[in-house]
Amino acid sequence: MPESLPEDVADVLGLVLNPDEPIHVALRRQVPQLRVQSRCKCGCGTAYFDLDADALEPAPTGPGTVVAADVQLFTETGECPGEVLVFAQGGYLSWPEVCSWSDDVEVNLSGGATLATAVVLNPSR
Repeated sequence: MPESLPEDVADVLGLVLNPDEPIHVALRRQVPQLRVQSRCKCGCGTAYFDLDADALEPAPTGPGTVVAADVQLFTETGECPGEVLVFAQGGYLSWPEVCSWSDDVEVNLSGGATLATAVVLNPSR
């Protein structure tokens, strides 16, 4: 049975989905209905969603799977050990994926502070 949306995942979606972008606004409306179907076992924070698509309107992302949002993560020293990608399938939020580019720095969703720092340090967001 799917579990409620954990705080770390909700925080990340809140930070990554830009409230000024129309597609992100439509995806944000889906967040209260999301449930976690499963999570990556490595502890990175990647979570796969379950939602009632019949009860929600899809975002205008197209019929396939797309990267709806992405944010590179930066350490305090300016290194970029990874990123967070948010995927949508057919206009519905499907999963956030945490990608690590380094074996030396652990990349995960442990607290929104890390991602908030990444968003601040990444002027494209």
